[in-house]
Amino acid sequence: MAKTERIIPAKESLYLDGPRSRLHEFSFAWGVFIQFIKGYRALHFVGPCITVFGSSRFIEGHPYYEAARGFGKRIAALGFTTMTGGGPGIMEAANRGAYESNGLSVGCNIKLPFEQHPNPYMDKWLTIDYFFIRKVLLVKYSYAFIIMPGGFGTMDEFFETITLAQTKVIKNFPIVLYGKTFFQPLMEVFDKMVQEGTVAKSDNKLVLLTDDIEEAMQYIQAYMAKNYPVKPRKRLWWLFEKG
Repeated sequence: MAKTERIIPAKESLYLDGPRSRLHEFSFAWGVFIQFIKGYRALHFVGPCITVFGSSRFIEGHPYYEAARGFGKRIAALGFTTMTGGGPGIMEAANRGAYESNGLSVGCNIKLPFEQHPNPYMDKWLTIDYFFIRKVLLVKYSYAFIIMPGGFGTMDEFFETITLAQTKVIKNFPIVLYGKTFFQPLMEVFDKMVQEGTVAKSDNKLVLLTDDIEEAMQYIQAYMAKNYPVKPRKRLWWLFEKG
């Protein structure tokens, strides 16, 4: 049987080659810095966001796609911006719901060799080279997080977010897991973690598990009403920030 070799993309190999020349390492760090600055400039004035995470593989007509579309509509009605990873599937659905409801819809896309391409339902979007930059941007501008069913990428985003909440790096912003059947096995793992003492029992309260869009939005809205501080951002002419 012929041996199948995996072709490693050039950017991925950066993490596998170990130390490289000092000039190369500086160039990489500089490129990361530039991407952060571009992200900050692109998203600074998009307003308070609610981020929706989820799989890129659910298509229109799937119950999870339609639920995400419903969340986008409800987020727009609440007066918040819908933010996603900018791709197809759940991301497209949430952006679409907001876009169709005249709400602001933004995305932070990622360069991938397959699956990922910007969806057409965004008022503003940017494309990032690295997952860690993308996750920072998706969390930085959001005041609540809705996690729809998804794969490894969605789980990575969820666990990063809940870890930041658990460690108080971010405030205890609402985190919603939508899809009881899908996420119930994961909640059982959480219970096992509590039994083993690897997480505190109170940590389970950081997440709302639901199948009800209305319950999820009421949970988010109740937090916003009590805790969200309105902080208008002034545009600075000397930074070429246009109105």
